Amino acid sequence: MTVSIYRWSDLSDERRQALLRRAEADISEVLPAVQKVVDDVRARGDAALRDYALRFDGADLSGLPLEVTPEEYEQAEARLDGSVKRALQFAIENVQRYHEIQLSRAMPMLEIRPGIWAGERTTPIPSAGLYVPRGRGSFPSMFYMLSVPAVLAGVPEVVVATPPGPDGTVDDACLYAARLCGVQRIVRAGGGQAVAALAYGTESVPAVAKIVGPGSVYVAAAKRIVSGIVDTGVPAGPSESIILADKTADPWKVSLDLLVEAEHGSDSSALLVTPSAPLAEAVAEIVPSLIETTPEPRKTFLVDVFSSYGGIILADDPGHAADIVNQFATEHLQIQTAEPYATLGLIQNAGEILLGEHTVFSLANYAAGANAILPTGARALTWSPVSVHDFQKRSSVVHITADGYRAMKDHVITLADYEGFPGHAQALRRREESIG
Repeated sequence: MTVSIYRWSDLSDERRQALLRRAEADISEVLPAVQKVVDDVRARGDAALRDYALRFDGADLSGLPLEVTPEEYEQAEARLDGSVKRALQFAIENVQRYHEIQLSRAMPMLEIRPGIWAGERTTPIPSAGLYVPRGRGSFPSMFYMLSVPAVLAGVPEVVVATPPGPDGTVDDACLYAARLCGVQRIVRAGGGQAVAALAYGTESVPAVAKIVGPGSVYVAAAKRIVSGIVDTGVPAGPSESIILADKTADPWKVSLDLLVEAEHGSDSSALLVTPSAPLAEAVAEIVPSLIETTPEPRKTFLVDVFSSYGGIILADDPGHAADIVNQFATEHLQIQTAEPYATLGLIQNAGEILLGEHTVFSLANYAAGANAILPTGARALTWSPVSVHDFQKRSSVVHITADGYRAMKDHVITLADYEGFPGHAQALRRREESIG
């Protein structure tokens, strides 16, 4: 296969838009089919979840409860290799350290003017559904990236939905991570059917206030469908990444890193953006050989990506390269330039920004501490990574004394009259009257 090199300045507007939209187009195409699944789960509840587990996951759940049992956690911990346990402990501790700093405290009451006090109170959301994918592998990293901030935020009811394996079990490492994170409720459900269950509730799955977590185009489509009745959180669809590099970057390291996010699936996006033609040509020569030695099914994913949403974009100069990156507003951005901190100053839109050749996507995905569940589909223009803040809400708190009331009264009456709200004004004008 060959890796395409595009000179951005020479591309048509249509081709640019196709690259910018990436797999979002695929989400639109599957919406009708996912709508039927969502409607079925809403109508039939647990029975629909069991049917779809057999149909989509090849798992017969007829002899199993939908919720994972306490014994399964014990069995998973006993089966799991010690090195995996230690790696999970290391990564989860890093993620906890990072997210503890995000905990919002109550904003103190401030005296805005004499007698006028205002502040803010922070409380956890009442419930959260966390979606942990499994279709293209097992992802305990996604489990703790979601669970750690939800638990730290103090969410009273946390429910994790994750697809079952063919034998109906949930991934051992995910169950072990659940214990380390403090999550006690996991249901065997995946895809759009899991999103529907969390949104509407079934006999075994409670309806939640918010659904957070990445997934396939089917999961992203289901979240779009139910977004009118439940908060679907950070829009995390198919994986996407950009490496912004200059002539000082090592083509071998750039090539290795370019494959990291691309191997998530055929609908992923992976791009190198560079003003250096020699770097572009070197990477284009190395990547096919790396793909050729990749085992299946990841090899097929890589071939598909670099035949559609992947490749190399040549920019006119470093500033132009940064401008292209900002237009993409990508999920993952790695900067491999001579002065990465200087380049950082040119970037406004990215879910995460990794600085330098040693800050590999792989490290950030698992154990650097910062959350690896990030906005996709150009949503980094306005959205942020998953954090403790996703599981907390804030209430304004106001207290006005008699002196503050007198200082505000006439100004507010004037504004209420101007806007045409007589009830607002009357509540102040006639406050001193008595019904007797």
